[in-house]
Amino acid sequence: MNINKIKEEVFKLKNEKLKIKVIMRRNKFEYFEGKIKSFHSNIFTVETNKGLKSFTYSDIATKSVIISKI
Repeated sequence: MNINKIKEEVFKLKNEKLKIKVIMRRNKFEYFEGKIKSFHSNIFTVETNKGLKSFTYSDIATKSVIISKI
């Protein structure tokens, strides 16, 4: 999946309640719930239950961040 397609898919999730799984090192995971707050050329920001977080579109391409609707 290319970055432009990922941007389109992420933009469709605006105003949706999301569950975000961040894959860390050594089989550790971090989970967040929240909504996408803003979009930028290389990143998007999410207002989560643990504060404002930013992710890159390439994080999704490399599957180090997985987003799903609740």
